[in-house]
Amino acid sequence: MNAAPTAGSTLRARRVLIGDEVRPATVRIAGGRIAAIEPYDTDLPPDVPDTAYLLPGAVDTHVHVNEPGRTHWEGFATATLAAALGGVTTLVDMPLNSIPPTTTVEHLRRKQGAARSRLAVDVAFWGGAVPGNERDLEPLWDAGVVGFKCFLSPSGVDEFPPLDPAGFRRALRTVAGFGGLVVVHAEDPAVLDAAPARPSRAYADFLLSRPDEAETAAIRQVLDGARETGARVHVLHLSSARALPLLRDARDEGLAVTVETCPHYLVLSADQIPDAAPEFKCCPPIRDAGNRDELWSALAEGVLDCVVSDHSPATAEEKTRGDGDLQQAWGGVSGLQVGFTAVAAEAARRGIDVATVSRWMSRNTADLVGFGAKGRIAVGADADLVVYDTAQETAVAAARLAHRNPISAYDGRTFPGRVTRTLVRGSVIDPDLPDHGWGQQLRRTA
Repeated sequence: MNAAPTAGSTLRARRVLIGDEVRPATVRIAGGRIAAIEPYDTDLPPDVPDTAYLLPGAVDTHVHVNEPGRTHWEGFATATLAAALGGVTTLVDMPLNSIPPTTTVEHLRRKQGAARSRLAVDVAFWGGAVPGNERDLEPLWDAGVVGFKCFLSPSGVDEFPPLDPAGFRRALRTVAGFGGLVVVHAEDPAVLDAAPARPSRAYADFLLSRPDEAETAAIRQVLDGARETGARVHVLHLSSARALPLLRDARDEGLAVTVETCPHYLVLSADQIPDAAPEFKCCPPIRDAGNRDELWSALAEGVLDCVVSDHSPATAEEKTRGDGDLQQAWGGVSGLQVGFTAVAAEAARRGIDVATVSRWMSRNTADLVGFGAKGRIAVGADADLVVYDTAQETAVAAARLAHRNPISAYDGRTFPGRVTRTLVRGSVIDPDLPDHGWGQQLRRTA
């Protein structure tokens, strides 16, 4: 990344995203915030190439950092540097797969201690809702978590078990009582148990083991729970377009439901995935190209609200467990550094502008977790900014990505467009510095 001004500086560009409008502007920074947005002065040279956009930093609300406990899978230092290099200036850490999981205030404090002084970007935290921790939820909320993640089917790690239907309802009622947010991994365990799941290296067999019906059945449960309890709910990593009619009806009904999808569901498709390639395995799975097109249409329509990475890394040993048997390999795509560029490139191919992509990945995600000073270029907002140059390209090589283990579903792909500069509260991220220190730990304040 290029050298650039630090806090107390000015950035000038011909393509600045302000609200929903891209226009020439001068952005003045003071004290880590945007102090003024002024007209572009043509008598002075631009700080940003004419081929580049000045955008708000992305806010990735679905990242598994895994520290403490599984820091050999990922950690705060490596994850936040990867985020910065990919244009993400704020991430929200999931309550698993760290040990211990973030299911009590004590566990949250351990997580915060592990993150201290190791952050290249700002970090907030989700709490977890698991069997038996209803009494821990409001204290976690008061301690600043942005909401509570739960699973309806097994999570893949024993220390974060799923909620059964009665436990899910109890969690919803508890969280609704203090106005919190419940975010749900929505796959139905009964449907999964009934699906064929024989050992196989074939991606088509793995896809059969995670059918669309697992998502649709679970989403019905989520919507019924929101209807019954009045809780705010958010559907994580939607993969199946067959759930879209349910979600449209829920919106029309006025239920407080939001929905995310992920770059790998928007950029990749099942027909592109080779057999015995665990870097593509995730749950729910990457589906066919027609399904992918429907997800894009749902984003444009507003049925889906946002796009997040669901960065879920693991070691090569875990990803290759079973020697290509996709039932044994760890499920998760490592896309934190690549996600924004990959989605922007695919969007451009479909005639969708980068301003729209930024809204899905910056403002909408910031609003989901109540961070009104993030995800936008506005006076008073944090000066979290990204220069995205459409005249350059991004060639992805897994070994050169900053996250800890060199595994990526995007390895070997080249995307038009490149993040060339990232600023966190006006300070430029320099990946060559040995210590980070640009990022801060955030807590929900409202």
